[in-house]
Amino acid sequence: MERRLLFVSVNLFLLAASATGSEIPAVFIFGDSIFDAGNNHYIPNCTVQADFPPYGSSFFGHPTGRFTNGRTVADFISEYLGIPLQKPYMEMMNGTEKKFPANGINFASAGSGVLPATNNFSGVTAIQVQVQQFQSLVQQNQIDRKLLKDSFFLIQSGSNDIFSYFFPFDPPTLITPDAYVQSMLTQVGSFVDAIYSLGARRVAVFGLGPVGCVPARSNLPGAPVGKCYGKMNKMVKIYNMGLQNLVKDLPRTHPGAIAVFGYVYETIQIYRAYPTRYGFVDVENACCGDGRLGGEVQCGKVGYKLCKNPNEYLFWDYFHPSETTYKFISKALWAGGPTHIRPFNLKQLANMSVT
Repeated sequence: MERRLLFVSVNLFLLAASATGSEIPAVFIFGDSIFDAGNNHYIPNCTVQADFPPYGSSFFGHPTGRFTNGRTVADFISEYLGIPLQKPYMEMMNGTEKKFPANGINFASAGSGVLPATNNFSGVTAIQVQVQQFQSLVQQNQIDRKLLKDSFFLIQSGSNDIFSYFFPFDPPTLITPDAYVQSMLTQVGSFVDAIYSLGARRVAVFGLGPVGCVPARSNLPGAPVGKCYGKMNKMVKIYNMGLQNLVKDLPRTHPGAIAVFGYVYETIQIYRAYPTRYGFVDVENACCGDGRLGGEVQCGKVGYKLCKNPNEYLFWDYFHPSETTYKFISKALWAGGPTHIRPFNLKQLANMSVT
């Protein structure tokens, strides 16, 4: 386990989310399976799915397409804001509604990355396409432009890109880890430029968690099982540092915008270092899966096993945190200090004025 951990009192994570007094009307969500609320379910021939039991079992009582047993960070943030959970874009496109809801939209697609080629054979929606979907709705006046400057824009993506770099079947040859990460950051910069040009002013960029610690690493040749995959986490840290710099520069490069960066990596590593303080009995294995670390069989697939109490597990399945973990992360991002989010937290961001 990595030693460079910042201690924070457990009391931070036990803070109840209080009313903001703000009037954030909507949340627009972009990214991968950390945020996906069911978009992939509506994509024909998409093979990256969580639309079967026991996904969703702990909160919704049925699968919703979320890659966990309940709510995601985006869901909790909406609850803290006091607005309904956002529907997946693809669900609305496949429905009969003539006007999109005023509380925002979830564009995130599980398996996608910031690089267009990441998992494109699986039928996922790359983040470049996600922003095009958003752009089309704005240009067609399906979204009230007056909402945008007061809305939250959440982005977390990049885990699949980095994991794919180490995947044996299609490695990105002839490119160094640093060059690969730089190409990722270039795409994120273009994404931020695009949403800003369309009206985004309150932007929350969440760093990646320790991808090298997920149970799915057991599928990678050469990856250690008894400890996190250091080479992978090194790339994550470089990428996260680039995201931090992007957020730091955003007010200068994008006048009127306010941005925050969520230190998800450091936050999760605290849970791994002090598991009992947060009620975890297992921070290594998946609650739902099978094989080494529970990471060799996807939850819900043939041969999977399910733990008795998901609340005691950091990981729900081979790649994704449990709802309990998401709840802790959400509280840290919502009301936490600079160990978890900078230059201010989401509750403060919700109450700031933008021009």
